[in-house]
Amino acid sequence: MPASSSSLINPVLDQLAGLPDPDRELLAGGLPNLLHYLAWVPDPRDRRGVRHSLVSILGLATAAALAGSRGFTAIGEWVLDASPQVWAAFGVRRDPLTRKFESPDEATIRRVVEDVDADALDAAIGSWPASALRSRQTNRPPAGSAGRRRALAVDGKALRATHHHTTDSQALHLLSVLDQAAGIVLNQTNVQGKTNEITRFRPLLEPLDLTGAVVTADALHTQRDHAEFLVTRKDAHYILAVKKNQPSLYSQLKGLPWRKVPITHAENDHGHGRDERRTVKIVSVTQGLLFPHTAQAIAITRRTRQAGTKKWKTITAYAVTSLATHQATPTEIASWIRGHWSIEALHHVRDVSFGEDASQVRTGNGPRVMATFRNLVTGILRLTGHDNIAAAQRHHSRNPVRTLTTLGISPA
Repeated sequence: MPASSSSLINPVLDQLAGLPDPDRELLAGGLPNLLHYLAWVPDPRDRRGVRHSLVSILGLATAAALAGSRGFTAIGEWVLDASPQVWAAFGVRRDPLTRKFESPDEATIRRVVEDVDADALDAAIGSWPASALRSRQTNRPPAGSAGRRRALAVDGKALRATHHHTTDSQALHLLSVLDQAAGIVLNQTNVQGKTNEITRFRPLLEPLDLTGAVVTADALHTQRDHAEFLVTRKDAHYILAVKKNQPSLYSQLKGLPWRKVPITHAENDHGHGRDERRTVKIVSVTQGLLFPHTAQAIAITRRTRQAGTKKWKTITAYAVTSLATHQATPTEIASWIRGHWSIEALHHVRDVSFGEDASQVRTGNGPRVMATFRNLVTGILRLTGHDNIAAAQRHHSRNPVRTLTTLGISPA
């Protein structure tokens, strides 16, 4: 997608334009150059009077978030304190007479973030980690082959602090899809309230290549239309939780002769002050189940107890999958079910490390765009081997130049 005609293209991108695609996508340690993708976003401003390119503002805001900035004030301060090397790399304008850098101030950054097309930004930013993953997966087997099938998790999150600035007093709600293995968000879309997640499922996944992938989702998305869309339209598979919001299907699953089905996978876990034992049973269902394309039914039994006690609590959950026995092993299916909670872990990081639920960014597209920056930064840090997000933010805050390498930007 070409850059908008109203965008002021970062000078760094001029250097990229003459390179072959593989070279342009593998600068600075093998990571794609983020600025190349930000150039896809159309500039919402009137070209007259524009002093700072959209690419440079969005790039600097991302770098500031990488260094731990949580709001516009902190972003503005980080940009002001950045070094000339960082300003040059992001294409910050120079005064035509003095040749001194004139970095964008907080007010400029705020206006741009609140007005930018959030859908276009999510599409552009979602393409960046997808390219990074492709560059890292040089030995990936063909789509759909067993052993390394892609697993994507879909889930929603409300931005609690935004409810004061919505017409219906409901918090802004976002639906995201995350690559389980890499821990990166591939796309995000806005929804109007929790119940409307269902209507945004297809628009969220439509732009993505899902061939051979398996998509996991909670019971809200155990919808027949979703199953048909994934299997027949996207050539993908699903693992969907089943609860009492689908009473007939739930009753069918619960009524299967599970006592006669052997345990196909078991694991023990100790942490967070409790012990957990998980067992998985899987049975093929060739006909009669009230859900399209279902090949197997799944029962997950979790037994938990607080450390140091003897009383166990047992919960059994059910799921359905379009994967047949020859397409995935029980261990893989169990891993993907457990891996679905990686998206919940991301939401926890956004709240704890980025203070999302307490954020004072509440107007225009600001809340969603800031959530996009948080998704991107967390994914980048995961992709570059950082397990402790807070420590990684401190690492980048001590030296702004470090953000360049992490974002795949060649120093000017």
